[in-house]
Amino acid sequence: MDLEARSLQPNVKAVLLAKLREYKSDLNNLKSEHKRLASANSNQAARDDLLESGMADAMSVSANQRGRLMMSTERLNESTDRIKESRRTMRETEELGVSILQDLHQQRQSLLHANDTVFLLLKVPYRHHLLTGKFEGKDEKEINEERRKKEQVKEIKMLF
Repeated sequence: MDLEARSLQPNVKAVLLAKLREYKSDLNNLKSEHKRLASANSNQAARDDLLESGMADAMSVSANQRGRLMMSTERLNESTDRIKESRRTMRETEELGVSILQDLHQQRQSLLHANDTVFLLLKVPYRHHLLTGKFEGKDEKEINEERRKKEQVKEIKMLF
C-alpha cells in the first residue's frame, strides 16, 4: 500500500501517506497489546497449570492421608473390640474362679465337720477305755482300726 500511495499525485499522496502512517501506528499498538495480552494469558495458563498440579498433589496427599487415617481408625476399632473381648473373658474367668473357690470352701467345711465328727466318735470310746480299762465290747482289732482312722484324720488336718 505504501508503494501505491507514493506513486499517486502529491496532494492525494500526502493524505494517503498520513492515513497509512496512522494505520501502521494503530497496527503496531494492536500488536504490542496483543503480545501483552498473550503474554498475560500464557502467564495465567502457566499459573493455572501450576495451581492445578499443586491441587492435584494436594488432593493426592489428602487422599493418601485419608486412606491412612481410615486404616488407623479401623485398626483402632479392631483393637478396641479385642480389648472388650478380653475383658469379657477376664470377667467370665473371674466368675468361674470365685465359683470354684466357693465350692472348695464348702467342701473344706464338710471335711472339717466330718473330721470333727470322726474325732469325737473315736475320742469318746478311747477315753472311756482309759478310765475304765474296758473296751466296751470292742476287740483289739476295732481299736487298732480306730487308731488308724485317727492317724488318717491327723494327716488330713495337716493337709489343710
